[in-house]
Amino acid sequence: RWQKVLYERQPFPDNYVDQRFLEELRKNVHARRYRYWAVVFQSGAVVQQLCSVCVFVVTWWYMDAGMLSPQGLFGAALVSSLLGYVLFDAVDGGAGRRESGRTRWADLKSTLVFAAFTYGFSPVLKTLTESISTDTIYAMSALMLLGHLIFFDYGANAAIVSSTLSLNMAIFASVCLASRLPRSLHAFVMVTFAMQIFALWPMLQKKLKAQTPQCYVGVTVLFALAALAGLATVSSVGAVLFASLLLAISCLCPYCLIRLQLLKDNIHGPWDEAEIKEDLSRFLM
Repeated sequence: RWQKVLYERQPFPDNYVDQRFLEELRKNVHARRYRYWAVVFQSGAVVQQLCSVCVFVVTWWYMDAGMLSPQGLFGAALVSSLLGYVLFDAVDGGAGRRESGRTRWADLKSTLVFAAFTYGFSPVLKTLTESISTDTIYAMSALMLLGHLIFFDYGANAAIVSSTLSLNMAIFASVCLASRLPRSLHAFVMVTFAMQIFALWPMLQKKLKAQTPQCYVGVTVLFALAALAGLATVSSVGAVLFASLLLAISCLCPYCLIRLQLLKDNIHGPWDEAEIKEDLSRFLM
């Protein structure tokens, strides 16, 4: 009788298997089964980030057209930042702050240093790209914002995820666009607003998602509606296309994922590569 061993000579070819070969066949051992509404909930991170980019671009367009003053934007951003700061601590009762050991005085000093540094270098930011054509600036900004969306940390454990790279690309795009605004004050306010919406806003999103999922869903819907309303004032066609994109990501893509899960057919058996699960560190001494 044939035995699945290599240390004995048997009267069978090396590639011989008997009828028991497929008895160890297993299918979809590590396949995950998704639920539709759970996937829709997780897609909110993508929707939020797309809306953040939309709000930033629309805000820059209003400032470039002279329809929004830098003082008004700075005041609105300051008020919203204070409200978000209070909400960030109120969501978990300050547990996260106590674990990190960071004080409010340290937060205030970091904010003042960043504001002073950005305001001092705003004339440099304003004149940094004067020798570059406007078309090139727009193309670089679009590529940087696209890279920001690609490398952003949406919660997936993947090699492509890089929060630092994503934030740096967004700030680079904001600096490029701010250099095309009329004055240095516009550039300062634009870069500050970019830091708020690309660095601080995602932190609040993650805290709401982990602590209060219902509130996170409500904030996502309101933020998407606000982004669509702002885009509609600039381009009605763009608002319709952007709304279609958001619906496709939050509703259509999860449905397609659930349907494709039914077609998954990964097979496992004795032909798989061996997995050494024992700790072999003692042999490395």
